[in-house]
Amino acid sequence: MATLTLKTEEDYIAAYGPTLNYSPAGGWDRGEPDRLVKTHCCFCGVQCGIQLKVKENRVIGFEPWEEFPVNQGKLCPKGVKRYMQNEHPDRLKAPLLRSEQGFEETTWDHALDRTATAIKSIQERYGKDSFAFLGGASMTNEKAYLNGKFARIALETKNIDYNGRLCMVSAGAANKKAFGIDRAANPWSDIPKTDVIILAGTNLAECFPILTDYIWKARDNGAKIIVVDPRITPIARTADLFLPVRPGGDSALCHGILHVMILNGWIDEAFISEHTEDWPALKKLVRKFTPAYTEKLTGVPARSIEKCAELWGPAKKSMLLHARGIEHHTKGVENVLSYINLVLATGRIGKEGSGYGTITGQGNGQGGREHGQRCNQLPGGRDINNSVHREEISKFWGIEETALPGEGLTACEIIDAIEAGEIKGLLSISFNPLVSIPDSQRTRKALEKLEFYGAIDFFLNETARYADVVLAGSLQEEDHGTVTNGEGRCIRLNQSVTPPGNALPDWKIICDLADRLGKGRYFDYQDPREMFSELSAASKGGPIDYSGMTYERIESEQGIFWPCPQPEHPGTPRLFEKGQFFHDDGKARFHAFDYRPPAEDVDAEYPLLFTTGRVVSQYLSGTQTRRIGSLVDQYPEPLCEMHPHLAEKLGVEDGDQVRVTTRRGSIDVPAQVVKTIRPDTVFVPYHWPGKKSANLITNRALDPISKIPEFKVCSCRVELVGPHAGGGRKA
Repeated sequence: MATLTLKTEEDYIAAYGPTLNYSPAGGWDRGEPDRLVKTHCCFCGVQCGIQLKVKENRVIGFEPWEEFPVNQGKLCPKGVKRYMQNEHPDRLKAPLLRSEQGFEETTWDHALDRTATAIKSIQERYGKDSFAFLGGASMTNEKAYLNGKFARIALETKNIDYNGRLCMVSAGAANKKAFGIDRAANPWSDIPKTDVIILAGTNLAECFPILTDYIWKARDNGAKIIVVDPRITPIARTADLFLPVRPGGDSALCHGILHVMILNGWIDEAFISEHTEDWPALKKLVRKFTPAYTEKLTGVPARSIEKCAELWGPAKKSMLLHARGIEHHTKGVENVLSYINLVLATGRIGKEGSGYGTITGQGNGQGGREHGQRCNQLPGGRDINNSVHREEISKFWGIEETALPGEGLTACEIIDAIEAGEIKGLLSISFNPLVSIPDSQRTRKALEKLEFYGAIDFFLNETARYADVVLAGSLQEEDHGTVTNGEGRCIRLNQSVTPPGNALPDWKIICDLADRLGKGRYFDYQDPREMFSELSAASKGGPIDYSGMTYERIESEQGIFWPCPQPEHPGTPRLFEKGQFFHDDGKARFHAFDYRPPAEDVDAEYPLLFTTGRVVSQYLSGTQTRRIGSLVDQYPEPLCEMHPHLAEKLGVEDGDQVRVTTRRGSIDVPAQVVKTIRPDTVFVPYHWPGKKSANLITNRALDPISKIPEFKVCSCRVELVGPHAGGGRKA
């Protein structure tokens, strides 16, 4: 079943009907909307405000929402097209049941009964933990809470995790280790007020374009911009300093920068003494990381390392922002902690224009990891292995503490356990692991081993095509709820339309399943507002406290930053303002991890480094964006970026087909010869499925702490396959 991409006038008329008006200047139009609905973009963690135009229960366009403070009406290329997924011809409008002829529509009673029967049968034969649940981080806070509660009460399984395991968990684990809490320290409004910014492993201009405006404002105010990346990304092209780090070299680079800072006295001894622990071990470790030694490990010139320290160290105000580029590693947590060391050593945190932030990849990457759908977590950011936390939530839910499952497997480990025959059944929602988890062939083999697989989604993604039952769920605009953006601001999503056809809101599907599993009394919700009231009450007193929030407050105040522990509390846009961190003693922690290489390094057989990432027009596994023609046109297929020096060595010209091979397999893609990448590294974006999927060849090795896969580095070789498909060579 192919993905339908709408591109021409005829495509849209066929999809949406002859009432659609088209003009070359204005595009497709249904006339004046019935109403405008203030809500938010469904894509990255910026969560831009947007007004959706609604006519006859269809989203027909958008208008800017200039009053929302985060984006002030601005939208990126994905944001201006996000409305076009609504009523797409591929949209699932009824539950599907696999048959010998393929998928066939069925009734909800049949689909839900079939799913509940399979769950009961598998668990009766193999035990409760033989059935797993995989959630998503692009869903609302209410659904994240519901997923965790459903898995632990209705399924009674410990094996629940989410696709944020592929995204933000290294940052989350590091934040807790360093600060005692998992959240960016500063609101984004602090960025323009700073003097120097380090952007580490974040292709900001393509992945989070609206935040680029904050960086430009800082630059206009005189700030210096430092970019750390193996590629000269668009944001790096106008940086004051670019550090072309070798993939996997971030922790060593940080140690080298800190070495120079200590040597020159560019650290805050008073802050370190009063507000931190474990400085001596780090100070001792970095003695050997001279600029010359660090250059050998990272590929960054020694003088550039010194220059970075000269800019960062003496500054009066500074901000450090990072994303997946430093996190998608088997030492992702160590990388993040090494950058946090640079912040703590200066004492510049918890102040206006000074601090630290993580760039959140998924739409609710922050909130999706806060409310209990992670394998080691309970609502309010509580630890499932903490006896006090377990007792608090058990009592809140009205179950015995002994009935609450313990810590289960992470997302990749769940796929591995399916492959090993230890997990027999799976239910997923808004997760496409066949495209998004490394070493896709292993994922495919695992899916084929399942005795039952049920998928809740709004499109039939590549993974759902292996399902026995597909339950037609809801798009973001088809339900109410909240999400929490990357700065920690909880914001309100307003329902724009109802699900089409016989599709249902996701939460209704889960609650109906819980009822069929005999646990309906725990899931007697009438709407998402009731779920939010429950999750906010459940969070009270926990590390992540939403208990002072209501829908009315969130909407009227255009978002509230947590913690917000009482109704009269204003929220907390900036953490650590009084030098108080969230460890029991109120102090932050330095961490001294020596440099270690990636799980796979180059050798004679695989002499190059392979890395992956995003492009501006696509989102995650592409389930939504690959269906929108104008976004596909911007970047129709994955390309292999390589430096001219490497291309010349391989006899490759721009547009030629090249084969990228790792220990897991090969993909054939066109070459894109650019000067903006290290000569020892090639890059392929990961949004596509099938034979050109970058995750066919990435490495599933996991960080021992966060259990995030090492997407960002493995060894490879590249060879010329043939000239580009157009015949002849491109100029």
